[in-house]
Amino acid sequence: MRPKNLTFGIVVIGRNEGSRLIECLKSLLTHSANIVYVDSASTDNSLSDAKAMGVYTVSLDMSKPFTAARARNTGFEYITNVSPDLEYVQFVDGDCLVDSNWLDKSVNFLHNHPDVAVVCGRRRERFPKKTIYNQLCDYEWNTPVGETKACGGDALMRTAVFSSVGGFRESLIAGEEPELCVRIRAAGHKIWRLDAEMTLHDANLTRFMQWWKRTVRAGYAFAEGAFLHGAAPEFHWVAESKRARLWGLILPLVVISFVFVEPRWAILLLMIYPLQWLRLTLKNPLPFFKAAQLAFFLIIGKFAEATGQIKFMLNQFTNRQTKIIEYK
Repeated sequence: MRPKNLTFGIVVIGRNEGSRLIECLKSLLTHSANIVYVDSASTDNSLSDAKAMGVYTVSLDMSKPFTAARARNTGFEYITNVSPDLEYVQFVDGDCLVDSNWLDKSVNFLHNHPDVAVVCGRRRERFPKKTIYNQLCDYEWNTPVGETKACGGDALMRTAVFSSVGGFRESLIAGEEPELCVRIRAAGHKIWRLDAEMTLHDANLTRFMQWWKRTVRAGYAFAEGAFLHGAAPEFHWVAESKRARLWGLILPLVVISFVFVEPRWAILLLMIYPLQWLRLTLKNPLPFFKAAQLAFFLIIGKFAEATGQIKFMLNQFTNRQTKIIEYK
C-alpha cells in the first residue's frame, strides 16, 4: 500500500447513499488520511458506516435550509481545521467512485501549474445503459478538456484560493460550482479540465419525473446564475437562460396565441420543434437512433428548464425563500 498523501484533504457529501457511499470511501481511503464525510440527515446507515471506515464524520445542521453548497463548506471548514496545512481539497459526491489515478494526476497538475486553482477530469455515468436518463447525464458530462469556465461537484481546489473567495455560496440550491468558478476566475485564477478519468457517478435515474425535476433544477440554477453574474463581461448562464425561455416559454405562448387568431400560423410555428429536433440529431456524431433520442430530450428539457426559470422569477417577485428541488 502506498503512503497516504498529506498535502490534500477530501470532502465527501451525501444522504442515504448506502452501499454507494461505502464504495466511494473505499476508492479514497488509500489516498489520504484527511477524509471527512458530511451527512445530511440520512435515515440509513450512511453515518455509522462512514464512522466504521475510520473517516471523520459531520452531521450537517438541518435546522437551516439544506444545500449541497453548505454541506461542502462545512466539510471544508472541518478538514482544514483538523489539518491547517492542507494545500488542496478534493470535493466528491457520495454516489461517486474516484478513479485510482485521479488524485495523483490532479495534485501533480496543480503543483506544476500555479496559475490554476481548480482542476477536474472526466466524470462518467456508472451505468449509462441502464436508462435513457442515465445516458443523458453521461452525455451532459462529456465536456471539452483544457482551460474551462467551470467545474462540477467533483473537483480538486487550492485551499488558499477557495478560502480567499469565500467558498461556495450557501444559498444556491444548484449551480454552486460554476458560480464559485466565476469568482475564482475574477480573482485571476484558472479552471482546468484534464483529459483524465476522474469519477464514476451513479445517477440511478429510473423515472421520467426524476429527470424532469433534475432539469427543472438546472433551469432554476441558470436563472439564478444569470441574476448574480449575468452582466458583462461574464454573462454567466445568460445564453442558457434565454434558450430555456425561448423554447420552453415564449414560443409555446406565441403558438397558443395564434391558435385563436390564425390556426395555420400556429401549426407552422409548431413545426419549428421537429425541425430543431432534426437539426440537433444530424449535427450529433453519435449513431442516428441515439442522437435522435438525445435531441428529443434536449428539446423536452427546455420546457423543464423554463419551469425552473419561472420558479426563480416567482421567488424573486414574492421574496419567497428558496427550497431545494429534490429529484431522488
